[in-house]
Amino acid sequence: MTASLLPSDYGQLRAFAAVADALNFSRAAESLAVTPSALSQTIRQLEQSLGTTLLQRTTRKVSLTPEGEQLLLQIKPAINGLSEALQQVQARQGRPAGTVRVHATRSASRRYIEPMLGSFLATHPEIMLDISLDDETVDVVGGGFDMSLRLGELIEQDMVAIPLGPPMRQIAVATPAYIAAHGAPETPGDLLRHPCIRWRWPGRKQPYDWEFCENGRWFEVRTGGPLIVNDKLLAVQAALQGIGIAFCAEEAVRGHLQAGRLQALLEPWCEPFPGIHLCYPRQRQMAPALRAFIDAVRRYASTCEM
Repeated sequence: MTASLLPSDYGQLRAFAAVADALNFSRAAESLAVTPSALSQTIRQLEQSLGTTLLQRTTRKVSLTPEGEQLLLQIKPAINGLSEALQQVQARQGRPAGTVRVHATRSASRRYIEPMLGSFLATHPEIMLDISLDDETVDVVGGGFDMSLRLGELIEQDMVAIPLGPPMRQIAVATPAYIAAHGAPETPGDLLRHPCIRWRWPGRKQPYDWEFCENGRWFEVRTGGPLIVNDKLLAVQAALQGIGIAFCAEEAVRGHLQAGRLQALLEPWCEPFPGIHLCYPRQRQMAPALRAFIDAVRRYASTCEM
């Protein structure tokens, strides 16, 4: 690509904001449809005109200087506003366009995004989706995302939240062979005497404590066992191999339960909780590209629950 950025202050500031968000010249150049060398030259021109260094560059990383952090904080709302204004003009011509930055948990993506990607992009050729899959609970605004798909109990304040499906619940499961050999726990406390397959939230050191409910009161059980994973599908596979008891979303193991490969345990203590929600920051005017993607996800989600 040989396109160059706009020879204007807006073009230079937009280029700086793209690099500051990505902290990577190659990724920022790709999002702006320019070459990395052209982008680097634009940043140098901006720094020269301002008489200060905005970005620290090494062979391994890019980081913001204090001056760069302050500039980004001040210009980001204006850059976003200008981008939305341009997208509104395109929308009035019937062409939603631009980049939509999406964060989603892996399970939410598998259920609500992956099946409709092809049809959405074919219908909206001028929209680019930038999707990050991560089970960690990220700050939507701070992370530079336009929207997120996550559990309802993990939504930040001041966000618009739209349920995409019914409440969910987690259940303890094990193979019939495991239960025959070790017996079934009768209460959550009995799990302390069983090998459990534990799951760790991304970014946390300790495994997740299993949550149960009795008479409307939620409580946690800190289980133990020979295996800790950071992928929930791996936990299911480990349970299928008879390693121990796993604690999984019911929908993730429904097929195994129906086929008799796994059996549900401790069901009276496994209460529903808010399921997957689509959430986005409250805003006066939504970019047409974001509106188009939100509407498409909601339409697809409605067909899933029929």
